[in-house]
Amino acid sequence: MSLAEITEGMRNRVGADAGLPKIIKFDFGADGIVRIDGKASPNVVDNSDGPADCTVKVSMSDFKDIVSGKQNPQMAFMMGKLKVEGDMSIALQLGKILG
Repeated sequence: MSLAEITEGMRNRVGADAGLPKIIKFDFGADGIVRIDGKASPNVVDNSDGPADCTVKVSMSDFKDIVSGKQNPQMAFMMGKLKVEGDMSIALQLGKILG
């Protein structure tokens, strides 16, 4: 799964309104960024590195494991594989976007 595929998948899940009026950034390090602007109407999902209310830092391989159900996101957080910067309450609502 490439950055473009992840971006498109999130764009499809978010649609016009994810119901989360915040800006969320997934930072995959050298593999790139996916940013969801829930404040825009319609919501925008792109690969820009702008400011965010919540930034989730995770490797692309760990992200794929979390999305596929191979890894529990809470365990990934506890093990330091997933880091959250900014508003933690937003991170707790990401199930709406990740499925």
